[in-house]
Amino acid sequence: MTKLELGHRGEAWEPGCLRGVIGELVFTFLFVFIGVASVMTAGKATDSSSALTAAAMAQALVVSVLATSGFHISGAHLNPAVTLAVAVAGQITLFRAALYALAQLLGSSLACLLLRCLTGGAATPVHALAAGVGPVQGAVAEAVFTFALLLVIRATILDPRGAAAAPPGCGPLLTGLLVGANTVAGGALTGASMNPARSFGPALASGVWAHHWVYWVGPLVGGPLAVVVYDLLFVEGGGTHQPLPQE
Repeated sequence: MTKLELGHRGEAWEPGCLRGVIGELVFTFLFVFIGVASVMTAGKATDSSSALTAAAMAQALVVSVLATSGFHISGAHLNPAVTLAVAVAGQITLFRAALYALAQLLGSSLACLLLRCLTGGAATPVHALAAGVGPVQGAVAEAVFTFALLLVIRATILDPRGAAAAPPGCGPLLTGLLVGANTVAGGALTGASMNPARSFGPALASGVWAHHWVYWVGPLVGGPLAVVVYDLLFVEGGGTHQPLPQE
């Protein structure tokens, strides 16, 4: 596997890095704004299963569209767990990964604060553990959901074999579909965040931090682990990686 690269402070002023950071901020803002708004709208439905299906569909669509639209700018990670996993894969430096993660958290926070203003102060829905699901169980569930997400990204986007075998744009589409499937599967457990930034914005806007650590530990363990497992089991000799946009 590719070694982790630390990077350097001067990287922050490189045009490619600046565009990438701004791209992550903008695309994460849109992702969270649309995703949280869809959950708020779906929550008005009287049938809980219909609400979950609608929210899952919205998540799948917005991830597919934004990941495709922003791939050439920053890779359109939209998610600190994806960014860390991509750094583990050797695609970006740890320094750039930290900048991306900060941009994602800022974009998510701004999206939720704006939603709160637009809805007259209504609380943004936060990810929460279902009844009977403990914090450790929740963290494991989040790790599994994020593992599946990053396994798909590693196989269909980062692996040149997968990227070459599928039609253009197939990787982001499949990623979005898996996000939707995980949302349905995880609705009864943790809400299937798979994304610390997606959980952080609503928690900040609502002031609800119960078991918030679950939505950091699970994804940040499951995502990089998927890359490591894929490289060990499915890539000969550590393999090569499809370069992501950076200058």
